[in-house]
Amino acid sequence: MENEKTIAALNKLVVINNDRIEGYKTAVKDTDQSDLKGLFTTYLTTSAHIKSELYDEIRKMGGELEEGTKTTGKLYRMWMDLKAALTSNDRKSILDSCEKGEAVALETYDEVLEDENVNLSPAHMMVIRAQRARIKADHDAVKAMRDSTVSV
Repeated sequence: MENEKTIAALNKLVVINNDRIEGYKTAVKDTDQSDLKGLFTTYLTTSAHIKSELYDEIRKMGGELEEGTKTTGKLYRMWMDLKAALTSNDRKSILDSCEKGEAVALETYDEVLEDENVNLSPAHMMVIRAQRARIKADHDAVKAMRDSTVSV
């Protein structure tokens, strides 16, 4: 039973990283700004690496990897805003949408870390906190870029 709760918690993080992967794939494909393309490629790679780490932990516990995305709520709206911003090529809006997506990912990590119903091992806590720190760094970088962008 404990393994099931831990696997479900880890899969919740897989899903949020699946969302990041799909969102940034779209962003890489749809932006013509080379610095943003590079940034989004980096974030896509980070999420793929994180997903792989989570998969390893889930597999060790005998669980199945969640393959889907979370196409509801705040994250869905954020990716739709990103799609619209990419279409209009509005740099500040693109970065604002990305920052909001990173904030949702951080909220998801915080939910898992704070969930009293899940008894994460110290090793899992260490992995999850390290992943959260990487996503926080991405969040802070994109937020700084957004805040330094002048609207026209």
